[in-house]
Amino acid sequence: MSEMRMTGPGPGPGPGPGPGPGPGPGSGGDRDGAAPGAGLGGRAVPGSTAPGTAEAPAEPGTAAPAGTAEAPAEPPVEAPAAPPAGRLHRIAVLALPGVPPFELGMPSRVFGSAMDAEGRPLYEVTVCTADGAPVLTDAGFTVQPAAGPEAMAAADTVIVPPTHAMPELGRGGPLPPEVTAAIAGIRPGTRLVSICTGSYVLAAAGLLDGRPATTHWHLAPEFRRTYPTVKVDEEVLFVDDGDVLTSAGVAAGVDLCLHMIRRDHGAAVANRAARICVVPPWRDGGQAQYIDRPVPEPTVATTTATRAWALERLDTPLSLAELADHARMSLRTFTRRFRDEVGMTPVQWLTAQRLELARQLLETTDLPVDLVAHRAGFGSAGSLRQHMRAAFGVSPIAYRRTFQPAAA
Repeated sequence: MSEMRMTGPGPGPGPGPGPGPGPGPGSGGDRDGAAPGAGLGGRAVPGSTAPGTAEAPAEPGTAAPAGTAEAPAEPPVEAPAAPPAGRLHRIAVLALPGVPPFELGMPSRVFGSAMDAEGRPLYEVTVCTADGAPVLTDAGFTVQPAAGPEAMAAADTVIVPPTHAMPELGRGGPLPPEVTAAIAGIRPGTRLVSICTGSYVLAAAGLLDGRPATTHWHLAPEFRRTYPTVKVDEEVLFVDDGDVLTSAGVAAGVDLCLHMIRRDHGAAVANRAARICVVPPWRDGGQAQYIDRPVPEPTVATTTATRAWALERLDTPLSLAELADHARMSLRTFTRRFRDEVGMTPVQWLTAQRLELARQLLETTDLPVDLVAHRAGFGSAGSLRQHMRAAFGVSPIAYRRTFQPAAA
């Protein structure tokens, strides 16, 4: 269920995803009760080595994707409390002047596609503005919001899409007074989300201080200079820090919306929503595969076929040598090319796929944890438990309890 009205001359059917971000936002511990996925996101994978594999040496000057390095110093942040029984989860989408229509409409489309097993909606999405007045999008038409800041005050989740009309934020300038007031009215415990350069708004409000976050890779250097207390990771598609989540540029917002549905209601619901939206339920890797690289090395062979081959054999040990041999490449070439294409090492990717399979089995079957671990390629329940706690801050039994209370 969503609410938004658009008015104004507007060009024909409207633009596609629109231009890149431009030069800045103003350009044209183990806890069984922890929420699944409540750590760093963007295909979060643990730092331990996948069963049957040997991790390649880390490349100099590269950072592991979020969730792949050593265990976090602090336990995962608890997710905000669920809305009262019988009420839909309320999402407020803040439309700011200069908002791109694609990113503005994204939450309504994706969350509006999330249904329970009986086909009932799970979210109520309302597009609002900071003062209740219409705003001009960067595509030249005006959006008439369904509400003002009161929607943000009543929301369980507030989403901030990007804006191309606040150049001062790229220089560390203040937010407009009405935006500051609207953000100040958000209830404690509300989940806060940014899409693309909406991260500038959260950072300018001080909501990302000391936290991990991401933004569009093209603006990461500027963002890092402007907001030095934010731990920016431009190589991931999104970062889930519990009650604050940030996505990379443009379409990465779809990945983050699906991740939140998966976190709230499980993989089956998220996968159905993805099918309705005709998008993949998740994407391999992160922004690293989209970043412009000077003088890219021309390649002919790819690792695509080897990844498909590995997905059919997740229940068996797969060594790095076997993967390279299947791709008919040397270990060094395979590891380099895999990272260029996917944005993570083969071992990190393989562990992520096994974790995803384990999550689906825990959500949708009553298989014993030992058997889930075997089918997902972890070998033992202890290994699966270690990996799930490292990646999601929760044990397999607690994860199943979240989505199958009767089976726990």
